Amino acid sequence: MGMVVMTYKVNPDSDVDDVDSDAIAEAIRGLRTENYDVQKVETKPLAFGLKFVQVHVTMNDGEGLADAFEAQMSDIHGVGEIEVLSMGLI
Repeated sequence: MGMVVMTYKVNPDSDVDDVDSDAIAEAIRGLRTENYDVQKVETKPLAFGLKFVQVHVTMNDGEGLADAFEAQMSDIHGVGEIEVLSMGLI
C-alpha cells in the first residue's frame, strides 16, 4: 500500500464569532496518529484580518482515510469549509 500526501485549506466558520485560527491549527496538530502524519500546519492571511489554516498530512492510501481525516478536522470548533489544495502519491 502506498502513501498519499494531501494539502488542505481549512477556512474559519463564518457563523462563529471570534474564530481563533491558531487554536484550530493546534487542534489539527493533535490529530496525528499512526494513520495520519500531520507534517506541517500553518496559519495564513485570508482577507480583512481573517486567517485560514493550511495543513500538510501524509497517510496510507486506504479507502476512506482521507474522508475520515476531513471529518475529524470538521469536528473542531470554528472550522468551516475544508478544501483539498493538492493530493499526490509518494
